[in-house]
Amino acid sequence: MALKIHGVARSRAFRTLWMAKELGLDYEHFKVDFATGETRTPAHLALNPNGHVPVIDDDGFILWESMAINLYLAKKYGRDGFYPARLIDEARAWQWSFWGMTEVEKPLLTILIDQFMTAPDKRKPEAVAEAQKSLPKPFGVLNSALQGREYLLGSTFTVADLNLASIMSWSRPIKYDFAPFPNIAAWLDRCLSRPAYKAARATK
Repeated sequence: MALKIHGVARSRAFRTLWMAKELGLDYEHFKVDFATGETRTPAHLALNPNGHVPVIDDDGFILWESMAINLYLAKKYGRDGFYPARLIDEARAWQWSFWGMTEVEKPLLTILIDQFMTAPDKRKPEAVAEAQKSLPKPFGVLNSALQGREYLLGSTFTVADLNLASIMSWSRPIKYDFAPFPNIAAWLDRCLSRPAYKAARATK
């Protein structure tokens, strides 16, 4: 039975679609759209009672929460070091995955939604300004961590990079200026130039 991925590419399901492409997995994509209420149907709530995407069905194993899904898929199907073999590197992959969620996802998403998904008369410039103000601190942390290395765990692209870059990719449409953070700019370019990322971006 092929892996089933529920969700649309313009949601957090994108990072799971990227993961599936990166791993070369055979999967079936069910385009459950949060914007049309499809995540609130009885059929979807039976999969994820929270009413969110993504959700996967891996041969009968149901899992939700995008970072949990990606770490699971990477550990089960990863090869050639994509999922770290050493416990300390595995822990760092968890660290950067969860750090992205807690430190940069909310402000980036706040700006993105305000710019592209909010009617002009309902925009909140104060919230956007606060989000912009909050980003240099975590970006400074990430820029320092990338000093002298191509990827988060060293010279190899891993699940840690994919998970964090899936969040950081939201900086592209909002045209965030990474001039003060050259290590981030170079790292993000490397991550987002990968064929699997481009293939996932082409997913409708």
